[in-house]
Amino acid sequence: MKKELVELKINGRRHELAIEPSKLLLDVLRQDLDLTGSKRGCDDSSCGACTVLVDGVPMMSCTLLAASCEGQEVTTVEGVAEHGALAAIQRAYGDWGGAQCGYCTPGFMMTVKALLAANPDPTEDEIRYALSGNLCRCTGYSQMYEAVRAAIQAEQKGREQGVGSRNPS
Repeated sequence: MKKELVELKINGRRHELAIEPSKLLLDVLRQDLDLTGSKRGCDDSSCGACTVLVDGVPMMSCTLLAASCEGQEVTTVEGVAEHGALAAIQRAYGDWGGAQCGYCTPGFMMTVKALLAANPDPTEDEIRYALSGNLCRCTGYSQMYEAVRAAIQAEQKGREQGVGSRNPS
């Protein structure tokens, strides 16, 4: 199949790639860019393990054509860290045992990142609704909800203390 040149902006960096027009974003991320955080779980947008943000909106990269993302900002789990330090949701998942095997964790983190960007203080029902498109076969989800609540509290505490840039100076 004939390849076409596309320019993708992934985690703030521009990448010019020659890809087949039918190549999925998940495959470009994993095979061409070696960004293996997004996982292939179902290939039909039903599990959420491949979730990335496209211009801040959670999207399933297993069914999204890579070329359709040209001109948009794609954020993967590798782009969640803040200035080289773990983001609040990453710390909370570790602290609260939000991950068991870890396979679904990147998708959950991306969904939570989008939720908190849109709504910094979601209700329990809003958290559950946002995460309803992500499946986990290992946990009972309660640790994940605790991790999300801990991340929300950490973000609120940071805002109250004026810790926007996370620079210790």
